[in-house]
Formats: sequence, C-alpha cells, structure tokens
Amino acid sequence: MTEDWTKQWEKRIVNGVYPLRRYLGRSRRSVVFLTECKAQDLSQAAIKILPAIPALAEAQLEHWRTAASLSHPHLLRLLDAGRCELGGHHFLFVVMDLAEQNLAQILPGRPLTADEVRDLMPATLEALAYLHGKNLVQGGLKPPNFLVVDDQLKLASDTIRPAGARIAGIAKTSWYDPPEAKKGTMPIAGDMWGLGITLVEALTQTPPAWSRDSSDSVALPENLAPEFADTIQRCLNRDPAQRPTAAELLAPLRPAPPATPPPPEPTATPASAAPRVTNEPLVPAPPAQNSRNTRFLVISIAVGFAALLAFWMAMRLFHTHADEKQTASITPESPPAESPPTAVDDSKASIGATPPTVLHQEIPDVSRHARASIHGVIKIAVRVTVDRPGNVVAATLDNGGSSKYFARAAMGAAKKWKFAEGQARPSRVWLLTFDFSPAGTTAEATEER
Repeated sequence: MTEDWTKQWEKRIVNGVYPLRRYLGRSRRSVVFLTECKAQDLSQAAIKILPAIPALAEAQLEHWRTAASLSHPHLLRLLDAGRCELGGHHFLFVVMDLAEQNLAQILPGRPLTADEVRDLMPATLEALAYLHGKNLVQGGLKPPNFLVVDDQLKLASDTIRPAGARIAGIAKTSWYDPPEAKKGTMPIAGDMWGLGITLVEALTQTPPAWSRDSSDSVALPENLAPEFADTIQRCLNRDPAQRPTAAELLAPLRPAPPATPPPPEPTATPASAAPRVTNEPLVPAPPAQNSRNTRFLVISIAVGFAALLAFWMAMRLFHTHADEKQTASITPESPPAESPPTAVDDSKASIGATPPTVLHQEIPDVSRHARASIHGVIKIAVRVTVDRPGNVVAATLDNGGSSKYFARAAMGAAKKWKFAEGQARPSRVWLLTFDFSPAGTTAEATEER
C-alpha cells in the first residue's frame, strides 16, 4: 500500500456504495477515509481499507461479522464489511461510526489527569468484561483505539476476534501486544497487558520500555501516579495467569448495592383481618389482671398519639408562618412565578480576553429556555489540543460544571475554534473557559506553556 495509491483513491466509490470523500489517516497496513452510510442514514462514517491476504481474508471478514453483531455502549459500531478492488489490487474494507477524536490525538499535547483516567476506567473495563464473557478479545488496546463518539468513550471494534485466534501474518507485534503474542495468538489476558501499557502512556505520555526477549518485570516510570501503580504492575505481569481480569478490576468501581432493610417487626392484626369468632375460643381467655393491664396500655398509647398529633399541628403552623414571612421578603424586582421567561438577547454573547493568536471563536448555541434556568454563572472549562496549522484536533473537559447540557454545548463550540499557525511546535494546548449566565455567554482563551 503506497502513498500514491491513497492519493488516487480519494473521490473513488467502493463497490458503488461508499464514496472516499477525504483521507483521514493510515497505519502500517491500513488506510482510513471519510465516507457515508446511506443504509444507516449516516452522512458521515469512516471506512478502513487493508490488503486482502488470501489465506486470512475470510477469517478477518468473519471476525468483523461477529463484531458487527455485538451491542455495547462502549464498543464502536461496525456498519458493514466486505471485499473491494482499487487500483487493480484486492482489499478488504470495514465501515464504522466516525469518531470525533482518539486518545492518540490528545497525548502529544498533554497526559491525562488522574481524574480523567478514573473516568476512563469503568467504561473500558465494562466493554472488556462484556467481550471476555463471550470469549472474545479486543485485540488492539492502544491509544488510537480509545475513541470518543458523542462525548462517550468507545473501544475500536475492528480488532475484535475470538480469544486464541491466530494473528500471525496480519500485523507485526508492538509493545502493546503481550509477550505471549509471539506465539501468534491473543488470549483474553492479552487485553489486560495492552490496558496496562496504555495506562502508563496516558499518564506519562510515554509507554514503558520492555524487551520481549527478557523475563524481567516491566519497569514503571517514577512519575507514574502511585494510585495506579499496583493495578498497572499486575496488568503487566509476564505470566498471563497472574494478570487481573476485567471483571475483577471493575468490581470495586461499581456502586455498592443498597443495603437490604431489616424485616418489619410484627404488628397487631387489624380488626378487619381478625379470625372469625366461633363458639370455641382459639386461645384461653386472659386473666383479669392481664385484661386491666391491656386496657391501661391502650389508654396510654391513645394519650401519646394525641400529644404527638398536637405537636405536629403546632410545627406545621410554625413553618407555614415562616414560609409566609420568607415569601413577603422577596424583592419587588423578582418576576411573578407565572410569568414566562423573557427572551435573552443573543447579541450579549461575547468573547473576553482573547489573544490575537485566536482567529475564530465559536460561542456555544444555548436555547433561551436553558438560559432562563441559570441562577448565577455556570463555568465550563475545555482544554483543546491545536495542531500546527491552528485547528483543534482534540478537546477534553477540564471542568464540566454541574450541567451536562452546558458541558456538551461548550465541548461542541470548543472544537470549532481556529488559532494562528504555530511555527515552533507541532501542537499546542489552550484552555477555553466559557461562562454561561442568563444575560449571555462569554469565553476566554489561555495558552498553556
């Protein structure tokens, strides 16, 4: 697969169905284009194309069919797969949902924070536990295969295959592949090795160095967050049997089930449910002394209940009076409760403290009803990675605030910002801060050095 081929393929149509609209990227053995999927009513999708190795092609197509039949919120959907011919050569293709970004795009600019890794772990482990429960492996855990679609983490699905399936001849092994991959197969524990390597790289921007020919333990970097060191070291055990399972790591991250309430204490049978009286008593009649004690107990309970009722009525009267006083203290400027929210002038949305290196600012599109619901100011911070030409290639929430609605609006706007071309560095990191208030939205950009 040469560079010239990929330039010639652009604008072609695969099997008359999938137009190759724009080149997106490549690996050592595949190339990815932007396409569309009319069968799923998607105007944008991704299509991956790789050479068809005769001895392995049918097995690869079967793996993709299996992956396409899976349904999990943290696995990328596969939409179609098949064979095609381009430039007189035979290829396989797989069509999938288009991801907004992947972890490999973020790490050149900065490592993930400990909080971001903690957020990433449950979704990753849930997807792995789901696959492993079906005796499948993800088979390619590394930063490019940690994807984001609609602000949700998803693992790539085109690498999924049965545990133990042969992989020889499809791709060369890398440091993300476990030591046992040299045998040409990938066991379930191999995914845990890939997870360990990826976590080190996510936290430090550099994967740990290790030798496939040595039996030494993998040395972890000194700047690794201590809270993850034990889990990562276990995932990187050279003995697959000693690595933790996804379900084992996931269990402590799941919320504990609610405690079972104690059984209710036995109560007296209501009169309406009392047994029918017959000529013969069910139990002997109580002695006279017990009868007097019972009447005294009933009277005491009745008096206590009357006192409790009187106390409750007094408290209710007190709170009603307090509420009336609080209502009376509302300032005259507050609108009546039944008044509809007034329209917000969108012209009040503005940019604040914008450096000259920012060429285009996008203000979040927020509905009038949403603005009217704001009390005070909602602050959302988004950290973006900018490539050399000045385009945003990755965006993550630095401070999501208390509202998912405004966080999504800020994320969507942040991805559309445009910056001046960077001459000195291939990528830069900016922090965009959006302040949402009933009067409008302001944004501030700060470059991180």
